[in-house]
Amino acid sequence: MSLRAYFVVPVLGLGQMVAFASSYYLLGVLGEPMARSFDLPPAAVFTALSVAFLISAVLTPFGGRWIERRGGRRVLGAAHVAFTGALLLMGLAPSALVLLIGVALLGLGMSIGMYGTAFALLVQIHGAAARRSITAVSLLGALGGGLGWPISRSVIEAADWRAACLVWAAAHLLVCLPLTALLLPGYRASPSSSKAAPSQPILWDRRMVQIAGVFAGGWMVSTAMGAHLPRLLGDLGLSPVHAAWAAGLTAASAVAARLFDLLVLHRSHPVLTVRVAALFHPMGAALAVLGGARLAPLLAVGQGLGNGLLSVASGVLPLHVFGPERYAVRQALVLTPARYLQAVAPAAYALAIGVSPLVALALSSLICLGVFALTLGLRPVSAP
Repeated sequence: MSLRAYFVVPVLGLGQMVAFASSYYLLGVLGEPMARSFDLPPAAVFTALSVAFLISAVLTPFGGRWIERRGGRRVLGAAHVAFTGALLLMGLAPSALVLLIGVALLGLGMSIGMYGTAFALLVQIHGAAARRSITAVSLLGALGGGLGWPISRSVIEAADWRAACLVWAAAHLLVCLPLTALLLPGYRASPSSSKAAPSQPILWDRRMVQIAGVFAGGWMVSTAMGAHLPRLLGDLGLSPVHAAWAAGLTAASAVAARLFDLLVLHRSHPVLTVRVAALFHPMGAALAVLGGARLAPLLAVGQGLGNGLLSVASGVLPLHVFGPERYAVRQALVLTPARYLQAVAPAAYALAIGVSPLVALALSSLICLGVFALTLGLRPVSAP
């Protein structure tokens, strides 16, 4: 094994941590200060985030084909450049319109810079044996929420929200981009990739529809929580500072869930992983409602446990069901509906929270139970 190979998982994990902290989880802390500085309603900023998810949904299938042709390293490098541009535009925005455009342009980086591309690169390297590497990268990426929210809050308290945007832009440009270019392997076509013509379309079947439904529901809840969890915890009785730190429990719980998968569930079929993941958010929501401010942090714990297992399953389930051949394109297809639903999640959940925190938690819990129901018809197959 070459020296460079030892850096693949750490570099991918760091890139995912910064990508999530500066996009999915950014407005959970910065959204309201941004809105106040331009006399905007918070819903306007979260609507721009929904536009970012819509852009990501439209571009995701193209990203899958780009990965297949050019490899993950080049695509991840482009993603870090895209994130840098959007964050600089936000941090230097002279008007509300420019700010909202910058938030929307985060979707360019999201479409090609999140877990899907990192997992595809690992499958290009390891083939069907990529599960443990996928779990390890998703474990490191979980720190995006746990460290992202407190870091953003600390920068706001020391300076302002503009400085926070510039700090994350610098992390992409000065840290992640050079590491990606220098330490990740370039594209080499695998023997299996030559068996299928890249131009041949992949046809949807029942299994792809079910997997797409599972991840659509799970990612919709994950995105809503990523944008609103600190605010929701505040509505349950926590102060803004305590809510930000309690929301950070999401990352610790996600790390614990990934470690559990790495040590215990790695030999089981990922259908079991999804079923377990779907139950954690409803359990945490129920305890938080019953216990008020005292038990509110359990909402973050339950969400983190579910997120941790679901992020592993998003990379592993298509691999186990369909194998490594044309993985990047197939995975992009099954995740595309999830990205479209993510586009409406921040704005829709903001409306639900506006009605009542109880209504919002009931809605997200019902979606998770629907995810569990979808797995009942997805027959596990033997692991490759």
